[in-house]
Amino acid sequence: MWNQLPKESQPEPTIIHTRKLKPRNTGIDFYSNDYLGLVKDKVFLSRIHETLMQHPKSLLGNTGSRLISGNSDVLTSVEGYLAKLHAVDTALLFPSGYTANLALISTLIKKGDTLIVDEFVHRSIMDGYLMSTGTRWKFKHNDMQHLESLLKKSSGRIFIAVESLYSMNGDKAPLAAVIALAKRYKAEVILDEAHALGVFGLGLANQQKIQHEFLAITVTYGKAMGLYGAAILCSHALKNYLVQNASPFIYSTAIPDFHALAVKESYDYLLESSELQERLQNNIVYFQSSGLPLTAESDSPIQIFKVAEGNSLNGLVDQLLAAGLLTYAIWPPTVPLGQECLRISIHADHRMADMDLLIEILKNYA
Repeated sequence: MWNQLPKESQPEPTIIHTRKLKPRNTGIDFYSNDYLGLVKDKVFLSRIHETLMQHPKSLLGNTGSRLISGNSDVLTSVEGYLAKLHAVDTALLFPSGYTANLALISTLIKKGDTLIVDEFVHRSIMDGYLMSTGTRWKFKHNDMQHLESLLKKSSGRIFIAVESLYSMNGDKAPLAAVIALAKRYKAEVILDEAHALGVFGLGLANQQKIQHEFLAITVTYGKAMGLYGAAILCSHALKNYLVQNASPFIYSTAIPDFHALAVKESYDYLLESSELQERLQNNIVYFQSSGLPLTAESDSPIQIFKVAEGNSLNGLVDQLLAAGLLTYAIWPPTVPLGQECLRISIHADHRMADMDLLIEILKNYA
């Protein structure tokens, strides 16, 4: 099996579709992760601007890594705010969700340990998986029987990594079932809440009041929170371990204070604006009522559409663009060969007329 080969023997994935850097088009956004529409929210933008006016020097760089010249009272204060709000021991800020997951996974799993990940976890987790030196397995997506079969033959410290809301299929992990198996086999669970934060309040773990069941939770701010950066929510012991050992943290320049201040402002705005989540859910319900063959959960902003046999996915994207609708086709190796699809992001600020136009075109390819 591919996932049993030594790291140096693992083949590079075949690129089926050439990736290109393209200018950002103007149109109705059905492809970004701005689920709550904060990037276009004038009130939120005004509050971020006011934060900058109050702290103009915060926009400049912190001049070095957190362990040299880059630490600040602002960063540590915001980490304290995050810990209190999420009801966890502590938090550690990172420049992005990618670096947070890379730091966490690559640092924790050592020789003699076992790491088991859902086959559909984000590339940031997979890159940490490839860098780790323990035994590594992937279990079939959301398949608890397969996960248990791997747990039965695991040894050393055992870690399981899952996402709460999967970015390429729009479905959720069965968190309670994962935790139950982890307890049975004395494993630790690492959770990525990148696409759930904001969409489901403070994330699905917090919503279900099970955040203390996880060894670590990654939350990111470049999606529904409308900003940039990430944080790992964890125990004091794990935070200290990462500070001492995680290369992506140790050797990265600290984020500017402004990013941390903006993150706090985004949380404050989110907590004051529950109607954004209600509006998003109403739009998801409306879109799903179209009768289109969509594969995603009923409350997920990520909706997956596969064109009928004989239709062109590229042709669909081009027709949507001509109509002023911005969408994105997902190709291998991001998804398995044969699973090419249109990934549609529903936002809180979409108008029904926008969705009606999208639905009308999609029906010609269903």
